[in-house]
Amino acid sequence: MIDPRCIDIVDTPHVKAQYHLQLRPGTNVAMVNSLAHVIVTEGLLKEEFIAERCEARAFEQWREFVSREENSPETMEATTGVPAHKVREAARVYANGGNGAIYYGLGVTEHAQGSTTVMGIANLAMATGNIGREGVGVNPLRGQNNVQGSCDMGSFPHELPGYRHISDAATRALFEEAWDVKLQNEPGLRIPNMFDAATHGTFMGLYCQGEDIVQSDPNTQHVADALSAMECIVVQDIFLNETAKYAHVLLPGSTFLEKDGTFTNAERRISRVRKVMPPLAGYSDWEVTIKLSRALGYEMNYTHPSEIMDEIARLTPTFHGVSYERLDELGSIQWPCNEKAPDGTPTMHIDEFVRGNGRFVITKFVATPEKVTRKYPLLLTTGRILSQYNVGAQTRRTENSQWHDEDRLEIHPVDAEDRGIRHDDWVGIESRAGQTVLRAKISERMQPGVVYTTFYFPESGANVITTDSSDWATNCPEYKVTAVQVLPVEQPSQWQKDYSRFNTQQLELLNMRDVATTTSGK
Repeated sequence: MIDPRCIDIVDTPHVKAQYHLQLRPGTNVAMVNSLAHVIVTEGLLKEEFIAERCEARAFEQWREFVSREENSPETMEATTGVPAHKVREAARVYANGGNGAIYYGLGVTEHAQGSTTVMGIANLAMATGNIGREGVGVNPLRGQNNVQGSCDMGSFPHELPGYRHISDAATRALFEEAWDVKLQNEPGLRIPNMFDAATHGTFMGLYCQGEDIVQSDPNTQHVADALSAMECIVVQDIFLNETAKYAHVLLPGSTFLEKDGTFTNAERRISRVRKVMPPLAGYSDWEVTIKLSRALGYEMNYTHPSEIMDEIARLTPTFHGVSYERLDELGSIQWPCNEKAPDGTPTMHIDEFVRGNGRFVITKFVATPEKVTRKYPLLLTTGRILSQYNVGAQTRRTENSQWHDEDRLEIHPVDAEDRGIRHDDWVGIESRAGQTVLRAKISERMQPGVVYTTFYFPESGANVITTDSSDWATNCPEYKVTAVQVLPVEQPSQWQKDYSRFNTQQLELLNMRDVATTTSGK
């Protein structure tokens, strides 16, 4: 287990981590390189697998890189904070354990070097031959339901369904013929780029479906400024979430119980979703999208989600064999499912990688730009807990809030004592981006110098203090590392006072609309 926090699964009645490498936030790449150093220098490589499945030149370059003393656990101990002997023992367990599987979540990707860490993890799996059979592999755990399915369908601004780049003329031609439109060959903007462009006056409209960017994205004040600068914001959701309070138009969303479709999980498993009740808002999501498209002048003629899946299968090679009929027959299907794999692919990379030979990548550790200073001497990392989901838009409206009814700041007893902070005290958390106020929870889950909070309740303003630092390749925000100061306070932050007024105003406007609608009978 590699985590800066002593999370529940480190020590449970059923599972106990043999090693908990409690590293400092922002040092994932350093840790992965240290593990690789041990595997290489202690002769734990799976030489036969590497020779058969990987590029020789890239491997030799990587081996030379990780063998350097600068990547040893002893050298990196000062950076990661993890004793070198623990790193060495953990590396031996992974390399010699027979089947070794790596599972990771947002604690890997939500860093300035998130993509670098993922490459480093792939290096470890190839170096030890832990890929291409059951019980091994690199297994990313998605943060929300059907994130995998959204990615598969081309939700990235540079890709079409099936992870094919928009610049590829042959792929573009398939969709242009099917949709009878001309597609631009340049990628669109990622969310942080949209916000920046909006504040500069060059991005004026947003259609946000099933995501609460005001609460979930970093540097909340920058997000609010960007949305306030736009001329048209359309939000489609099942609740009046925080983003909807900035919307000019609110379209109805539907829950999983109110629509037909598919969800795809982290093991590429496509499963049917079946409607059990009519949508309370009148339309399923796909029907709303069709009506909006028609209103904008583009005709869509789907009459059932199965027809959309048929189009996906027709245009996407990895989905050629997927249909509602086949899903009903098999129960679920793991893509790729096509002529080569008519029943799907339970295990990837058995004989070869998609790209052919595996390529080792040099993963040099570069310290995060979020550095502690005398003014901001602590590192804040954020995360989630079992009883609440995503940003809490659904679960905080349920009895789950009896387990977790507010966001608190976990702080180590040493840091609390230094600041005169007691359990349940109100504390101000200030970063380079902003300030908010939470109640303190004295806890030894965190190591000294590191504090932690969740972000389920909008009034807590947890993302007011996270910065707009992001991953070099994906622009994924660096939620996991923010330099902060924590001190006792007596009143809410200015942002929280402003939010309270804004929230009250929006709810009053909603109530006035409801009263007017009831009075007019429309």
